[in-house]
Amino acid sequence: MNKKEIIIQYNKKLELINKLNKFYFDKSKPIVSDEEYDDLKKEIILLENKYKFLQSNNSPSKSVGHKPSKNFNKANHKVPMLSLANAFSKEDLINFEKKITNFLSQKEGFEISFSAEPKIDGISASCTYKNGIFVRGLSRGDGKEGEDITNNLKTIKDIPQYISSKDFPEEIDIRGEVFIQNSDFENLKDKFANPRNAASGSLRQKNPEDTKKIPLNFIAYTFGFQNGLKVENQYDYLKKLKQWGFKINPLNKLISGVKNLINNYNEIEKKRADLDFDIDGIVYKVNDFGLQKRLGNVANAPRWAVAHKFSSNKAVSQIKDIEIQIGRTGALTPVAKIKPINIGGVQVSNATLHNEDEIIRKDIRIGDTVTVERAGDVIPHVVSVDILKRKNTSKKFIFPKKCPCGYETIKEFNKTTKKFDAVRRCPDRGFECNRIAKEKLKHFVSKEAFNIDGFGKKIVEKFWELSLIKLPQDIFKLDYARIEKLDGWGKLSVDNLRYSVDEKKLISLERFIYSLGIRHIGLENAKLLSRYFGSFQKFKTLPKKNNYNDLLNIDGIGETQLVSIKNFFSKNINLKILNELDKVLNIQDAKVVNTKGLLKDKSFLVTGKLNNLSRAEVKSLIEENSGTTVSSVSKKLSYLITGEKPTKKKIESAKALKIKIIDQDEFLRMLNKTG
Repeated sequence: MNKKEIIIQYNKKLELINKLNKFYFDKSKPIVSDEEYDDLKKEIILLENKYKFLQSNNSPSKSVGHKPSKNFNKANHKVPMLSLANAFSKEDLINFEKKITNFLSQKEGFEISFSAEPKIDGISASCTYKNGIFVRGLSRGDGKEGEDITNNLKTIKDIPQYISSKDFPEEIDIRGEVFIQNSDFENLKDKFANPRNAASGSLRQKNPEDTKKIPLNFIAYTFGFQNGLKVENQYDYLKKLKQWGFKINPLNKLISGVKNLINNYNEIEKKRADLDFDIDGIVYKVNDFGLQKRLGNVANAPRWAVAHKFSSNKAVSQIKDIEIQIGRTGALTPVAKIKPINIGGVQVSNATLHNEDEIIRKDIRIGDTVTVERAGDVIPHVVSVDILKRKNTSKKFIFPKKCPCGYETIKEFNKTTKKFDAVRRCPDRGFECNRIAKEKLKHFVSKEAFNIDGFGKKIVEKFWELSLIKLPQDIFKLDYARIEKLDGWGKLSVDNLRYSVDEKKLISLERFIYSLGIRHIGLENAKLLSRYFGSFQKFKTLPKKNNYNDLLNIDGIGETQLVSIKNFFSKNINLKILNELDKVLNIQDAKVVNTKGLLKDKSFLVTGKLNNLSRAEVKSLIEENSGTTVSSVSKKLSYLITGEKPTKKKIESAKALKIKIIDQDEFLRMLNKTG
């Protein structure tokens, strides 16, 4: 990249992080995980370190928090509320200590004493006391200027209104974290993504009476401006806070040496699941205030402190119960109901156990302490069991041999592997099983299918229980007069629903085929089938012509898909549904594919993030020009398109198979477009 391109890329990343900050700080509604946010922040800082000409006052390397909200009066912090540098590994921690000893010109082997404090994932606040009276409370804001939230903070029982102790300073800013306990968050999780956002949203209510209704807590951990404080180190200061009536973290420790810091980190991480509040790491502070003063600050963070963050995609929790969920294809999936835990900024209370065999293999029991993993948008799953923490009260889970609908469940024999499948299923009898029926309807209205605005999973559940819908065609024959009488519904909301439903009566053939929820027929296969049939009438009359085997001529449709299609058309209920939907829908014919396109007979796979094109746009361009997309690297692949952070394994596989690797610009040149 040239200088201009680097600056453009840098500014785009700054623009994105400012957008994320607005949602995170102003609206208390994060739109990405903590992991994604941290990755973006690291990318910006790495660019700045690599290219010294990149500079911006909006950079996360120079800023703290976010500008105060316009909804509150603002006030300056007498002493800035700085953020903390992060450590993600043992090496980061070693470097942190080394920088301190080097700065202080200490010889190798010199051990510094640290105050180790679990980092509560809440909202920072500063409470100013004059002559023992709580006079003002500020949010962090941008570190220099905060929002005046005095009246809201006064509603929190953990913040004393008056302190009469003789050794209390004449004036002091007591700083700490406002948070909500996990147990209290259970009643608020429908409104907020996690306890931190719940605390943020509650603390910044315009009316303090609204804040008062929320069970907020406060733990004190440091100070800002002070006049008359008579302690010489952090650990003694925490003791003093407790004497004055403030709550402090009960897991605070005084520790020397990196090895001991690591041991404490591991110990606290194991206890994390047993706590009733979220912690996302450990904060290490040089204990001696004299040394803190000598070390000073760099940019927006003190030299003498660091936040050692826990893994953003893993956490330890406890299994409270195991439930069985039934999918639209009849698969019985065991789900662990776990003690709520924050993973990557998302409050997780459910984790998949995959199947019966997996429970047996890992010996997972109700009551076990387990490690749960969540990566990106992947459903959280149980990785392992801590056998050493297993109690005598733990119970083995007996996998049900019957579906709740009453049908005997089966494990299908796989002709390819010559083994029975790991997944147990309720036989797919169309809409006879209520559990399957509801899931089929949820799939029918999902984003990739009909995508009916305002018709989500909860609406499906509610309308099903009220017998407003039982089959797909019922959605287009709703009793709107009855719906208007339901709690939470009015004329306006009913009119909006009616409009959304009517709008979706026009649908493409490929989306319609996908909406039917035929097993093994995903979006790609639905697209292939729509091109093959061309029209809904030809698709609907497939059983009459009995030419199923001709489908095997379609590249991408194999024996597995063929069996599923046959099974779908063999059920009278499905044929009835097709006929009824034909009466109320306008199903468009498939688009004629350009068979003479520039990419004819070529296949593509994208790995990594492209600069200006989404995956969907690339896919569309390929298909418009007679090319195809594939999901994995194989001999059938013609080109591997790479972007930022490509998957190493895919690149290695492509090189091994001598597949041509190209970037976005090369791909666009193939289409006679400029990069």
